[in-house]
Amino acid sequence: MQAEVGSSARADRFYDDQLRDRLLPRMIEFVGRMEMAFVATSDAHGECDSSLRAGPPGFLHVLDPHTLAYPEYRGNGVYASLGNLMENPHIGLLMVDFTESLIGLHVNGRARIMDDDAFRAAHPGHARDDHAAGRRAERWVVVDVEEAYIHCRKHIPRMERVTQRRAWGTDDPARKGGDFFGARGTAPRVPRPPRRRFPSTTHLVSGASRSLRGRTTRR
Repeated sequence: MQAEVGSSARADRFYDDQLRDRLLPRMIEFVGRMEMAFVATSDAHGECDSSLRAGPPGFLHVLDPHTLAYPEYRGNGVYASLGNLMENPHIGLLMVDFTESLIGLHVNGRARIMDDDAFRAAHPGHARDDHAAGRRAERWVVVDVEEAYIHCRKHIPRMERVTQRRAWGTDDPARKGGDFFGARGTAPRVPRPPRRRFPSTTHLVSGASRSLRGRTTRR
């Protein structure tokens, strides 16, 4: 795409100026005050899923400049993100500050899943139950950082922080959102009209694709 639109030089400047293979000190401080992160995963066939993880500041743990981790608690039993990671360890995290700095941080890497006991034994100073109102994590996702880079503030909306009581451990369907979108009772699948397949885009770059991954500079 860069070759097609003529942005390769601009992209190279971004790589040189902003793309790093580790978390820098200001990135570590940023991660430490985040209360949510968007998580992107895909399965072995490339089918994608994005999800949200949230908690009090500090629920995302920086173990060292090359490693971060976050807890996985009891949920709906689907395990979409963890199931994908078992097949494909690539993971993308996006953290956004909507209230103060109006800036985002991308962290891409490879993830491994650890059960809570193993994580506590390996990192005794990080698994603190009080981070989630007394809940204890079932598992942890440990991310080996390969890329860390800024998400510009140009289109990040400013939001206002309000007091919120969270029902962290509830199994009450209504408090969890219930059937908000009216899915219950509808058919899981319905016939759909034939669709044209997306045309191939390999011609855009003459078969030589470029991506952020693999271009990390060691600095």
